[in-house]
Amino acid sequence: MSLPVPSRLPGARAPSAEGLPFDIAALYRRAHGQVVTPGTVVTALHLGHERSLMATGQDPASPSVVLELALGSAQTARDFFRKALPTPLELETAIAWVEDEVHAAHRRHHDWVADNVAVVTCSTDPSLHEVATLAGIAQGPTRVLPLDAMERLFNRLAAVAEGRPAAHEGLPERADFAATVLVLRELMHHMPFAAVVLLEADSLPSAPG
Repeated sequence: MSLPVPSRLPGARAPSAEGLPFDIAALYRRAHGQVVTPGTVVTALHLGHERSLMATGQDPASPSVVLELALGSAQTARDFFRKALPTPLELETAIAWVEDEVHAAHRRHHDWVADNVAVVTCSTDPSLHEVATLAGIAQGPTRVLPLDAMERLFNRLAAVAEGRPAAHEGLPERADFAATVLVLRELMHHMPFAAVVLLEADSLPSAPG
């Protein structure tokens, strides 16, 4: 039996079964069928342009909880970064705001997933594949981006914000990329997610979201 979707998060629109531009439930079911063994708790993650979606549960057919966060790559870049590359102060300000949103999500998530339960987090987002590539994760149909690799990539971004040329770090000069790195890093740290398993997009819906 599927459990009810929790009420609206602060600063986020309430999730619903209809009208979402990305089918997070389809990704959730695919992760259960393709990635994990029976009985594993899965979180399907979509980091969109304007908001992010997470669906978590142990039942392969239906998630126990679906969260919609007011976090997105374009939205974060638009709200906090004035240019293609953020300044240290802009990074710091964005981190503080993103952390508040992630902590709110964690409190809701914790109602369904205890701290000592291992969760396998999966995504098909092209933007997260780009992050994984720049973090040094080899190409393949299934890729694992661990937290330590994510943290090293964020430190490279922080060095660029401090004035190191982006080309020296092999990073793109794009505000949306910087925002994606920031949001994913905060999600991984504070949900927490030890790693993100990246699957090929396949036939799952992919919309600006």
